[in-house]
Amino acid sequence: MYNKPMKKFLDEIEKLKKENQFRQIPNIEAKEGKYLRSYGEKYLNLSSNDYLGFAYDQNLVQEFLDFAKTQEETFFSSASARLLGGNYKVFDELENYIAKLFNKEHCLLFNSGYHANVGTLSALCHKGCAVFSDKLNHASIIDGMKLADGDFFRYKHLNYVHLESLLSQKAKNYEQIFIISESVFSMDGDIADISKLIEIKEKFGAILIIDEAHGFGVFGEKGCGLAENIDGVDLIMATFGKALGSYGAFVVGNELLINYLINKARSFIFSTAIPPINAMWSLWLLKNKLSHTKEKRQNLLALGEFLRNELRTKGIETMGESHIVPVIIGDNKKTMQIAENLRSEGFLTLPIRPPTVPTGTSRLRISLNALIKKHDIETLPTIIKRDLI
Repeated sequence: MYNKPMKKFLDEIEKLKKENQFRQIPNIEAKEGKYLRSYGEKYLNLSSNDYLGFAYDQNLVQEFLDFAKTQEETFFSSASARLLGGNYKVFDELENYIAKLFNKEHCLLFNSGYHANVGTLSALCHKGCAVFSDKLNHASIIDGMKLADGDFFRYKHLNYVHLESLLSQKAKNYEQIFIISESVFSMDGDIADISKLIEIKEKFGAILIIDEAHGFGVFGEKGCGLAENIDGVDLIMATFGKALGSYGAFVVGNELLINYLINKARSFIFSTAIPPINAMWSLWLLKNKLSHTKEKRQNLLALGEFLRNELRTKGIETMGESHIVPVIIGDNKKTMQIAENLRSEGFLTLPIRPPTVPTGTSRLRISLNALIKKHDIETLPTIIKRDLI
C-alpha cells in the first residue's frame, strides 16, 4: 500500500503500536468547567492544565468580551512578527505589567512555552558556553539545548550535590555557564529548591533560568510562582496557557538579557506574534482576576495533598508536593488499561508513556484544578488500587 520511501514511517508506527506507545488525538466534544464530554459521555477532567478553572468559565469569558467591546483595537491576528509590523500596544502593556509583577526590568512575549525555552537557550548558549540542566526538565528545554551551539550536561533530578560536582569538573572550561530547572516538574509534581540553585549559581558565576510553567498562577503570595520575591533568578519563563487559561508565554529578566533575546531568539524573531485578543485576555485576567485567587490556590494545593495521602494509604506509589499527582504504574499496557478503566468510571486521566517520561515509569498524571472538590475524587484511589491488583 505504501511505496518504499514511506515504508520506514510505517515500520515506526507499527513499532509504537506494538510497544503501546502509539498516540491519537482524543475526541473531545465539549468542556464544561471541571468536566468534558467525549463520544457523548461526561468525564471529570483530570488531564487539563487549567489549574484555576479560567479557561472554560463561560461567565468569565462573557465578562471579558463585554470589556473587549469597549477597546479600540480588538484583533484576532497579528499578521506579522513583532519586529516587522506585528506589534500592538497591548503587547507592550502586557510586558510592562508582567515585569512589574515579577519585580524585573523587562519582559518578552513568546508564542508558547516551547518557543520561549527553545528560543532562549539556543540564543544564549553559544560556542564556548554550557548549560547544566535537571535531568527531568521539559522536552522544550532539552530541544533548546540541542539547538544551541554550546554544550550541555544533565544533573540527576533535584540532586544538587551532583550539580555542584558537575560544575566543579566542567565550569572552568567554559566562558559562560547556565543552570536551568523547572520550578514545578510537570510529570512528577515535585518542586525545585530555588534558594539552593541561587546559592550554587552564585558560587560558580552562572546565569540561573527557572521555568515556572506549572508554578505560575498556583504558587506564591501573588500567584507568580515559586521564584516570587526571590532575588537571584536571572530569567523566569512562564506560560499563559496553563493556570491563566490563555495562550502564549513570556520570559522576564533584566534589560540586557531581554534585549539580547529580542535580537537573537529565532523563535521570537521569525514567528507571527500571538493574536492581540489573547494578549488582551491575559492582561485582563492578570489585572482583574489573579489577585483574587489566593484561597482558590490554597485549596488546590490542599486537594493535591489530600489525594497523595489517600493514595499512599492504599499503598499506591506517588510523589510530589503540588497540584500534579502522579501514579507510577511502570508498564505501558497496564497503564493504558487502568486509564481506560478509570474512564469507564467517569474519570479522564490519560496515560503518560515514554518518551514523555523515562522508560519503565509510565503513569497516570492526575492534574487537578481548583474547581474539583474532595468528594469528586474520593473514590479514585480505591478504583486505582483495585485495577493495580
